[in-house]
Amino acid sequence: MNITDLHIGMKVRHPHYGVGVVKSLTEHTADIYFDEGKRIVEPATCGLKAEDAQADIEGLKIPLKQFVREVVSSAISELGLEKDDRYLSELAARWHKGTLIIKPADPSLQAKEVPLEAFFHKIVMMRNNLRVLEQRINGSETLNSGEKFDWQQYITKCYGSMTTFNVFFKDKESHFSGSGN
Repeated sequence: MNITDLHIGMKVRHPHYGVGVVKSLTEHTADIYFDEGKRIVEPATCGLKAEDAQADIEGLKIPLKQFVREVVSSAISELGLEKDDRYLSELAARWHKGTLIIKPADPSLQAKEVPLEAFFHKIVMMRNNLRVLEQRINGSETLNSGEKFDWQQYITKCYGSMTTFNVFFKDKESHFSGSGN
């Protein structure tokens, strides 16, 4: 493998050291971290191979537009950025296609308009993240019962602060409550 085929963060396989991650590169050598520690190797002479599949774009047999669309779609999915309309089923019908208007007291400042679906999505994400946090605290093996109780109190206060937004939910089961969910 040539040094030019490597990049920082790339997973590689060495015939003797196993799988490692490239941490830095020079003109002829690579610093690679393996399970047993850092090794400096010459990729051209040591039998190093890429651990993950590699793509050769030059021989691409699909339209570039399709390739880019597939790569971007995959990246959006990996980052969890795809639009998730599942939360909209929790939004009460009277709020669909509504707008939240945030109007400053100073008339010289412009008001901000936010689609209620976008605002509601953030509320649901906050609720869901609080639930995950609560589960992780309760399932933690490193926190003692006193620490779990203290952290649980913070979550309970957050739920209580968020009860104002219960008006947006279609069903009471989805509400924030002062005692957590």
